[in-house]
Amino acid sequence: MVVVYYLGLYLNYECPFCQRVWIVRNYKGLHEKIKLIAIHLQNKPVWYKEKLYPENKVPSLEHNGKVIGESLDLIKYLESNFEGPALLPDAPAKQKFAEEMIAYSGTFLNNVSTSFRGDPVKEACGEFDYLETALSKFDDGPFFLGQFSQVDAVYVPFIERFQIFLQEVWKYDITSGRPKLAAYIEEINKIDAYKQTKCNPKVLVELYTSRYLAK
Repeated sequence: MVVVYYLGLYLNYECPFCQRVWIVRNYKGLHEKIKLIAIHLQNKPVWYKEKLYPENKVPSLEHNGKVIGESLDLIKYLESNFEGPALLPDAPAKQKFAEEMIAYSGTFLNNVSTSFRGDPVKEACGEFDYLETALSKFDDGPFFLGQFSQVDAVYVPFIERFQIFLQEVWKYDITSGRPKLAAYIEEINKIDAYKQTKCNPKVLVELYTSRYLAK
């Protein structure tokens, strides 16, 4: 008899990298097979590093006696090793565009985050224009590949946070003049798999203020 262990997804509920994997887990309907286990980022239990994941980062997934980390790798792992709705379409053009967008996600994150120490209204606008252009690529739905996909799970945790922080601190609306991005945010907020994972805006603003604006 083969024994299959589905133990848990270790995450922090306010971490956008964890949120990526959490969204995919939800969308694929893996609530019963993959349990969520919360880890406090400033007070990680000793056993987490010593006995489970030496890299001592989240997210990580314990599955079938092994532990896998890194959000982008985990998204692919869930797609390849678990049942549920596919999050990558078969069309080669969409697969290629997905690879390009996921590869760019780190640059997007870095450029917008860096702008918070200067003038984000000027410095980050190009990144939101990038999203607007990307959302014009396919016309069979409101998301980056038309239908909801891995790309949305990768980007939306950061779009969510950047929209909140830029509006709160600089009164900058990232959807102004960007109708595709406005429609995207409206539609993605209808997806339960994502809505269940959204951050606490108050906590987010306090965290980003201390991280980027503290003198």
